[in-house]
Amino acid sequence: MKGVKKVSQNYATRWQSALQSNYGQPALTLVSGKGLTLVDCEGNHYLDFLGGIATNLLGHAHPAITAAVRKQIGTLGHVSNFYMHPGVIALAEKLKELVGDDSARVFFCNSGAEANEAALKLSRRTGRTRIVATDGSFHGRTMGALSLTGQPAKRDPFKPLLRGITHVPFGDLAAMKRKVTRRTAMVIIEPIMGEAGVVMPPVGYLRGVREICNCTGALMVVDAVQTGMGRTGQWFGYEHEGITPDVITLAKGLGAGLPLGAMIALGDAAHLFQPGDHGTTFGGNPVSCASALAGIEVLEKKNLLAQACKHEATIKSAIAVLPGVREVRGQGLLLGIVLDNEIAVDVRNALQAAGVLVNAPNSNVIRIAPALTVSAAQIKKFIAAFAKAMAEIHHG
Repeated sequence: MKGVKKVSQNYATRWQSALQSNYGQPALTLVSGKGLTLVDCEGNHYLDFLGGIATNLLGHAHPAITAAVRKQIGTLGHVSNFYMHPGVIALAEKLKELVGDDSARVFFCNSGAEANEAALKLSRRTGRTRIVATDGSFHGRTMGALSLTGQPAKRDPFKPLLRGITHVPFGDLAAMKRKVTRRTAMVIIEPIMGEAGVVMPPVGYLRGVREICNCTGALMVVDAVQTGMGRTGQWFGYEHEGITPDVITLAKGLGAGLPLGAMIALGDAAHLFQPGDHGTTFGGNPVSCASALAGIEVLEKKNLLAQACKHEATIKSAIAVLPGVREVRGQGLLLGIVLDNEIAVDVRNALQAAGVLVNAPNSNVIRIAPALTVSAAQIKKFIAAFAKAMAEIHHG
């Protein structure tokens, strides 16, 4: 056992001596995974209910993803965007199909921040420069995406940021209407604010924002980076309001574990970018596209979107009645467990000690975003572990 602990400490020492301190010191060194099971360098097993922050749609080492990536990397690895390849065309066509609008055109990148940066640049092509975003939102950490983000703690150390960006309270249509004018280039909204603690908007909010954008000519940008690719039981997370955005940004689950982002523009917005306006070396990489296509195929064949809604109902009904839980909010398998007290970090740590990985986005919320392949038995295990952790902390 001492030898195992020494291995763990060795990794920590090497991390500190080689990596910058922006992440602090991670608590675990993970070395392998299969499905929703992760193994650390000490041989401990964990049930992964964070999913790489809503990224590992099919879990770890899924055979369909492994086969697709292995085949693609053995055929064609990288060509840049000077050339076409079949995978990028097939994936763009598939995304158009999922959006359900033939006018849609896709730009591929590598991350959610990059997708939102692309949307920001696209909005400048309208001839307008002002942008409206929401308090508490998270759109990325690059300087443009950070300017859109409505979290002062992340923004303030890096000011001055981009000018002309106004933040209004999430869910407040009256405030939105006051700030969005005919000088506004775009409004950017998350269907569910993930990093803020899985915060749901009021019913009709997205529809109201759509109407405001229609009246002013501002682009409505839906940041579906965290809600996208079936996680909420819908492909992108805005469909329940019956709206069509002008722009959709994606990443996280899109690559099924590999780096891949996308900015999808619809209608007139699809033709704003002209040759030379934007680009990225790795966007639409053949290997990432192969992974994405394989992931979407599994989601469709296994009917995992509908299954996510069933799992949502199971988790909410079991967790919401536990002592110390105020509510369970979110959709599908993007859920926030709101606690009565500011003990989220303690609960997260207790769950990790019990072999379950979750996230505490703030002091009274536990966020879960497991792979859509999660089983009923694994959900039962999570519920039991969560109930036990809550009981121990309350009585401790």
